[in-house]
Amino acid sequence: MVKAIRVYENGGPEVLKWEDVEVGEPKEGEIRVRNKAVGLNFIDVYYRKGIYKTTLPYTPGHEAVGVVTAVGPRLTGWKVGDIVAIAGNWLSCYSEEHIIPASSAVYVPPSIDPIVAASVLIKGMTAQFLVRRCFKVEPGHTVLVHAAAGGVGSLLCQWASSLGATVIGTVSTEKKVAQAVEDGCHHVIIYTQEDFVTSVDKITSGSGVNVVYDSVGKDTFQGSLACLKPRGYMISFGQSSGTPDPVPLSALAAKSLFLTRPSLRWYNATRDELVECANEVFAKVESGALRVHVNHTYPLSHAAQAHADLEARKTSGSVVLIPDTA
Repeated sequence: MVKAIRVYENGGPEVLKWEDVEVGEPKEGEIRVRNKAVGLNFIDVYYRKGIYKTTLPYTPGHEAVGVVTAVGPRLTGWKVGDIVAIAGNWLSCYSEEHIIPASSAVYVPPSIDPIVAASVLIKGMTAQFLVRRCFKVEPGHTVLVHAAAGGVGSLLCQWASSLGATVIGTVSTEKKVAQAVEDGCHHVIIYTQEDFVTSVDKITSGSGVNVVYDSVGKDTFQGSLACLKPRGYMISFGQSSGTPDPVPLSALAAKSLFLTRPSLRWYNATRDELVECANEVFAKVESGALRVHVNHTYPLSHAAQAHADLEARKTSGSVVLIPDTA
């Protein structure tokens, strides 16, 4: 028996229960992993609330790094002692030890600490597909990144800046301005103190931005559309403030805008895409092109408090949950 977080009903952080669970042995195509670090992502909140559906009860978490403790029969390419990360469409990571499909795991380079790897993989892969595949950021582009000091936002700003773009970031407090600047933001807007649409208009001299990366949703969606230049790209990849209101096609026609609601799942739909994307993220970390801010760690057993703090915007950068057995 090991300890894990279990969810029996959708709701607030209080539905996260710390319980004993049985792990068992891996079957064909599976490996058993003892987790060293578990990444907290906003998608975990969406599942907990029921915005994203899954069968109840379940163990949350899409991202973790750990050591392989058993390999399923006839499975090659993996061995006990390997340090691996899981980052994909497989729930169960909020656990001291769990069984996962080997196809969802990737090797972690020895130079990268497990806590860093667990904090960066999903967020880094999200940043990768957003700036390299969903909309290809190039030198001369101007981009707007909401929640610029958040886990994904921080990496988005760094990656876009390294590609030669002018980066405008929005943050909620003055405390987060310095980090946004460090992460490559050329302009930082404290959206709680100033209207970000007006500020973007001033910064761009009325021309607007090429692309908006919006993980906030309802509170920023309409303003994000207003910030775009003609033929600009509105990329809505999260909804921390709630689901945006429906958008009539006529709202896009005014400036011939593009609108997409992408998901990492469909950009890493194959094993080859997953491995290539993960390897690019790890290479960026190893080279120093991506700096990872692990600003908050919590015991895995305190996952409910971590969720509450994340939703209350009390965190910045990445949040990692540490199992007692790590």
